[in-house]
Amino acid sequence: MQGVLQGFSVVLILIGIGLLTSIALPRKRAAIAQGLTPLIFYITNPALMFTLLASTDLRAVVGVFTPIALLVAVVTGAAYVLVARLVFKTPGHRLPAAAMSTSYVNAGNIGVPLALYAVGSTSPVVSVLIAQLLIIAPVYLCMFAVLSRAKSGAADSSHGAKMIVKSIANPVTIATFLGAVFSFFGLELPEVIHAPVQMIGDASIPLLLMSFGMALYGQRPFSDKDLRGEIYLATAFKVFFMPLIAWLAARFVFGLSGIELLGVVIMAALPTAQNVLLFAQQFKLPVAVPREVVLASTLLTFPSVLVIAFLLS
Repeated sequence: MQGVLQGFSVVLILIGIGLLTSIALPRKRAAIAQGLTPLIFYITNPALMFTLLASTDLRAVVGVFTPIALLVAVVTGAAYVLVARLVFKTPGHRLPAAAMSTSYVNAGNIGVPLALYAVGSTSPVVSVLIAQLLIIAPVYLCMFAVLSRAKSGAADSSHGAKMIVKSIANPVTIATFLGAVFSFFGLELPEVIHAPVQMIGDASIPLLLMSFGMALYGQRPFSDKDLRGEIYLATAFKVFFMPLIAWLAARFVFGLSGIELLGVVIMAALPTAQNVLLFAQQFKLPVAVPREVVLASTLLTFPSVLVIAFLLS
């Protein structure tokens, strides 16, 4: 419990610094955000992903934790689609992005510090990153491309394929793949190169959290009255259903217990990743549900993880 509190304290303080920056420097907010976003996306976050995976025993992680992460994501997303269709008659073009928002977690910035402080190991978060960046995201991006192509018409048939390649072949995914290769084959960078790369990667988490705090400025959750039912449902699936599925799968299917079980469930309780909103925007899909789920799940993650830590500690 103390580790969870410490981890969340670090996360919330850095998010708060970003929010206070937007409040104190309203005229500089856009310029700071415009500078931080490409710096994080193209440099610091890829460096973090590479060093994180390169230093992890992937054989141990992939053997148990990654299958759990995949199973939990698939069950959660599929269950949301089924319920949304039955209860709200949600049209097909709104389902993939909403389903992704219920099952694609913010492991890159919030998950790393939480795993380190609460679990004492990055294995659970690395397993989620592998599952999401190398398997789950490409599958969803294919769905997004099909919907985008259907919406644009046959004349724009090549646009979807280009968007898939562009989205998958991003710096973070490439760095994750390279880190996995280095780990699998036991490769190491020369220390003179590894040290600066690690220093750059270490800057990613505080920059990401401060950037997210700045993005919270002026946000109003659940402002779209027509979609509140779907938003409430998707938020409930993300905050409550996904951790429950993770606990059931880890405990009764894979036989985990103790700190390993806690790590798996906490990773499932992480808020929705902002990448979901970014992907939906890139493919010009409806973003109201994923946008609200990102914000609401972020606000609800803290009490959710505290309850999980209390029950499983």
